[in-house]
Amino acid sequence: MIPLSNVLLSAAAESGRLFGLDSQLVFDTCITAINIFILFVLLSYLLFDPAREMLRKRAEKITNERETARQAKEEAFAAKKEYEAKLKDINKEAENILSEARKKALKNEEQIIDEAKEEAARIIQRANNEIALEKKRALDDVKKEMIQIASLMAEKVVAARIDTTINDALVEETLNEIGDDTWQS
Repeated sequence: MIPLSNVLLSAAAESGRLFGLDSQLVFDTCITAINIFILFVLLSYLLFDPAREMLRKRAEKITNERETARQAKEEAFAAKKEYEAKLKDINKEAENILSEARKKALKNEEQIIDEAKEEAARIIQRANNEIALEKKRALDDVKKEMIQIASLMAEKVVAARIDTTINDALVEETLNEIGDDTWQS
């Protein structure tokens, strides 16, 4: 095989031109151009269109992902605002609960104090009642002693059979032993 450049140069040298433009060369050039055009159309159909479709789909996917990301960002921002509002509400609710607990504690404190005062009043009343009973028992005991003393005096009077001056003296002596306060109450 002879190289193409040698053929062109030899053909050009024979005709006196720089390169030989004959009908065969023009025909071959047209066929080559048509083949390149067909190859371009075929490759365009087989390769370029799928590549363009892939790029279009990728561009749509990127656009959709950007839109989705924007929406997610807006939703996150809205959720953040909602959570902040809820957090403020929770803080207010916690403060309300604490104030209610304080009020209940104060009410319970007052109730406990009132109950303690009532119990103290009952204890004092019971003590006063016991004091009154003890006083009554003491008075009864004093009366019993007075009766015993009077009976002893009567025995002494009967035993001695004495006169009224001695009897008056014995009563005075007994009264002095008992005491003025006991006799007058």
